[in-house]
Amino acid sequence: MSGACKDRRSRWQDIQKGLQFIQSTLPFPGTQDQYEVFIQELVWNLFGEGNDVFKEGEWTKAVEMYTEALSIADYADSEDISIPTGLLEKLFANRAAAYLNIGLFDQALEDCEKALHLNEGNYRALFRKAKALKELGRHQEAYEAVAKCSLVVPQDPSVIQLTQDLAKMLGLKIRKAYVRSKLNSTDSPMGMAVGMPDMKGPAAVDLAKNPLAETHEFKQACSLCFVKTGPGVLDYTLHTEEHKCKKDALLGRLKHLPDKTWKLIRPRPTKNQYVGPYYICKEVAVGQECLYPGHCTFAYCQEEIDVWTLERKGFISRELLFDPFRPNCNVRLTVPKILQEHRGIFMFLCGVCFDHKPRIISKTNKDNPSLCSHPVTKHDFEDHKCLVHILKENTVRYSKIRPLNLHCQLDLCRHEVRYGCVREDDCFYAHSLIELKVWMMQHELGITHENIVQEAKKYWSTAASLQGAQVIAQRRFGPPNLKMMFVCGQCWRNGQLSEADKNKKYCSAKARHTWSKDRRVVLVSSNERKKWTTVRPLPTKKPIPSQFEICMHVTAGKKCQYIGNCTFAHSIEERDLWTYMKENNIPDMDQLYEQWLLSQKPGWGEEASNSSIRENGKQIHMPTDYAEEVAGNHCWLCGKNCNSDKQWQQHITSEKHKEKVFNSEDDQNCWQYRFPTGTFKVCERFLKGTCTEDDSCKLAHGNQELKEWMERREFLLLKLAKARKDHLIAPNDNDFGKYSFLLESGDPLITA
Repeated sequence: MSGACKDRRSRWQDIQKGLQFIQSTLPFPGTQDQYEVFIQELVWNLFGEGNDVFKEGEWTKAVEMYTEALSIADYADSEDISIPTGLLEKLFANRAAAYLNIGLFDQALEDCEKALHLNEGNYRALFRKAKALKELGRHQEAYEAVAKCSLVVPQDPSVIQLTQDLAKMLGLKIRKAYVRSKLNSTDSPMGMAVGMPDMKGPAAVDLAKNPLAETHEFKQACSLCFVKTGPGVLDYTLHTEEHKCKKDALLGRLKHLPDKTWKLIRPRPTKNQYVGPYYICKEVAVGQECLYPGHCTFAYCQEEIDVWTLERKGFISRELLFDPFRPNCNVRLTVPKILQEHRGIFMFLCGVCFDHKPRIISKTNKDNPSLCSHPVTKHDFEDHKCLVHILKENTVRYSKIRPLNLHCQLDLCRHEVRYGCVREDDCFYAHSLIELKVWMMQHELGITHENIVQEAKKYWSTAASLQGAQVIAQRRFGPPNLKMMFVCGQCWRNGQLSEADKNKKYCSAKARHTWSKDRRVVLVSSNERKKWTTVRPLPTKKPIPSQFEICMHVTAGKKCQYIGNCTFAHSIEERDLWTYMKENNIPDMDQLYEQWLLSQKPGWGEEASNSSIRENGKQIHMPTDYAEEVAGNHCWLCGKNCNSDKQWQQHITSEKHKEKVFNSEDDQNCWQYRFPTGTFKVCERFLKGTCTEDDSCKLAHGNQELKEWMERREFLLLKLAKARKDHLIAPNDNDFGKYSFLLESGDPLITA
């Protein structure tokens, strides 16, 4: 057991012994001075324990610790024992921070007043007082409080943001402050003091504002007004004459650059698993043509990088880049608009099961629709149902949509975005971008959850019909001189032609081989030869040539010596199909199969559903895709369902799952320095310029890196606390590899 854990356990034992003693009538075995020290130490221990549980996100428990400490302070006063005024001031100020985090704004305001009564210059208390007043709707008083705080710590970003928000609410003109030359981080009078109670999360995400408004301009356009004028991917011109614009393209440009041309901001690539920072395509960067137009996952301009980065973190919505809340705005969110952008479906699930720790996914019972489908505890479905948005891609992602009420704020919860909000359904802020948009739509239209589900079903029915009509209207799929079919590879090796069964899960042969992408082959037959011939996957190891040639070995009537790696076609049919794929931007056999399926029967998709659509290479699932029952636990981190307790335990103890607990795509761009080593000290040799270990050094290289290490440790501890609360970590599991140092040490977030 680490020293920090021992210290905390020892402190808790001292607290229990101290409380047990003062609740008894036994005389203290010592002098009055010793008794005073005993009482003061008990209060300090409760204060320290409150700080530690606050750090872990247990704000209600923190309130209990601070309250117990203040109660003992009152008791001490009756016993003529003095508790330091500075300690009382900290207790009130820190309890106010805890109250703010659990939404008890009246109590937070009361504690701030008590702290300020003891020290009117306590800027932490002033800041928290302003936050509480703002939440209570007393904006003028909140502005007066934060203005006093701003005079003490004028450069703190949290204070500046709150001041500007309140000034905007009150209609006051916002002015820039004079900024002196920067101090070293160690000289900052504010440090992280004001932000500490808020767990050092990012600034509140307000999607009603455009976070890029100060540096970027955005505009909507369509193919009629934004016209390609050259071969390059950036060779476009915007025409401003009046026309009926579809506004289906996003344009952007940087304000401070002399180049005033508009750039196209393409949809963020989501098909790949890349999680690092975005870069500009190297061909485009040197003025050449992109080698993969239409499929390139690199950005074409800085504007694209800026939008994609914020989109991936959930800090921005494309629909809201045009100041949607400006006067006389006509932008209105609807269910079809939301589903067009976010895909997926809306449906009702059992709320009791969904809120269970760990989460369970259950719908209506097939035999009795009034009950949920949980195999043991069948809850009354109508009384407990909750609206959920379900997105099925590589995994299934469930986003609960809570009912809109008067207290709901049309902002994203900064805690949920980063590490998970412990207030859960009691939080007034949206816990996902989809929930925020539904709230905005409900606020505007007054639509109910039942209407949302009905509209979603109508939308998908219409989408399926339109997709079917488009496919029927298209010409026959594939090269005009070839017939095409997909068959089971195992059966084909035995000379048997077996296609897929009706459900696309097995082949139609008696052997019932699994119908998966690695077990099916494409056969083609030309009008001339009328013989079925296998076509190999499109060669991608080398750049695709301008036109495909027949292998010289095959032309000479010999067997190719490089059959597994040969990039030349082995038949006329293979050459014709490869050419067709190249001309129609079909990169692999999977997409060829999907498009062929759609040409055979509208709406068929790869993974078993007869009502799936594919758009831009991504499979789009519809309501009938989600008809399967889920009996076990669901891991919302990994999107995995487990059908038994054994399978669940295997999952939550796996290394892959534990990595997900601490590391997600949204965290990749949050940190500038190395990963912490667990030794939270600055390297003296680095400061002297004599450290030779570089990245392998176990100490922090400078105060800024040490500061980020402290923030990162606290951030990861919060993610761990959230996972434990949701039962995504086994109770006695403390083995987290490189993250295990988190459990060995930790400084309190709220400093003494």
